[in-house]
Amino acid sequence: MMDLGELQEIFNRREARILSPSAALSRDGRRRKTEDRIVAGYRQSYSLDVDRILHSLAYTRYIDKTQVFYLVENDHITHRVLHVQLVSKISRTIGRFLGLNEDLIEAIALGHDIGHVPFGHEGESFLSKLCHDHGIGHFRHNVQSVQFLDKVERKGRGWNLCLQTLDGILCHDGEIHDQRIAPLRDKTFENLKREMDQKKADPDTVLMPMTLEGCVVRFSDTIGYIGRDIEDAIRLGLIRRGDLPPESVSLLGDTNGSIVYSLVTDIIKTSADNDAIAFSDEVSHALKALKAFNYERIYLNPVIKQYSKILKDLFDLLFNRYLEDLEKGDEGSVIYTQFFSEMSDEYKNTHSYEEMIRDFIAGMTDTYFLNQCPPQLRPMPFKLPFASMRRP
Repeated sequence: MMDLGELQEIFNRREARILSPSAALSRDGRRRKTEDRIVAGYRQSYSLDVDRILHSLAYTRYIDKTQVFYLVENDHITHRVLHVQLVSKISRTIGRFLGLNEDLIEAIALGHDIGHVPFGHEGESFLSKLCHDHGIGHFRHNVQSVQFLDKVERKGRGWNLCLQTLDGILCHDGEIHDQRIAPLRDKTFENLKREMDQKKADPDTVLMPMTLEGCVVRFSDTIGYIGRDIEDAIRLGLIRRGDLPPESVSLLGDTNGSIVYSLVTDIIKTSADNDAIAFSDEVSHALKALKAFNYERIYLNPVIKQYSKILKDLFDLLFNRYLEDLEKGDEGSVIYTQFFSEMSDEYKNTHSYEEMIRDFIAGMTDTYFLNQCPPQLRPMPFKLPFASMRRP
């Protein structure tokens, strides 16, 4: 009977034989702490990372994390949990055709948005101002994703994920428009910490992944949301399909399916046999125009921002309340009973109260966040004008 532990080496040899010379091999996965071979068993390093992310508490909370449209009564609007699954599928498809490591791609894709706060990017901006005002740097969800997986999960012990996984999560930045990105290899855990600190000091800092797999996820993040957000906006009556920019439609199509297929196909064609991931010139311009359309007509649409002021005030209220509770030693406070008291001494000794509050609030789902607020201040879900709310 074969020793199951030998299977990992068999898989590693097969991987080295069939993957692209530019791929990140599982046998090269680097962890902060050396682990007993029995921990991984026959699983390869990045496959083990996938399992750990899937079983993290933060991953479970994806289910009630807003993507773009929050407090809207519609069961068919995209939530964060669906977005990361779409990004995982899209990026693994690209990776398969380019001969890259699909396990590493899946780990990065599934973990890339774990640090998102309640109420999407608006919530992120509210928490960022509070963090900056309290001297702990700006808040960015990609930095927080690494923070959760590396420092908060498992009561502050973290999951001991591979550097290549954490780096891809940190560098995903799907909001940035790139035509071509190449990996910045040979990073270390010291580089990871330095880049996280740089991002907290200056959110506009541009980071590059250390693997082609990380580059693929970065492009796939955009592919995963651009057309899907358009479909959601059409479903909610914010835009019409005919409003889409003609120069984008002519190359990419006007449905999520055609947009995803066009972008994925172009990446595969343009990136094959190159040590970079890229769009062609024409498709890059079409995508840039489509992103500009989305920002103007969807993300900055005042109709979906009617609760912005209320939510900002609620973020302020909770942050200051928890800070007061921690400083007073109020052990009846929810931040004590459901966060602080469960954390390891190592976590408590290396994080300020403000950083603990950041981690606690960032980890909340939309519903949990609202339940911590006074009932009379909670905004109620609404129906957008002209939106069809009928179930199929």
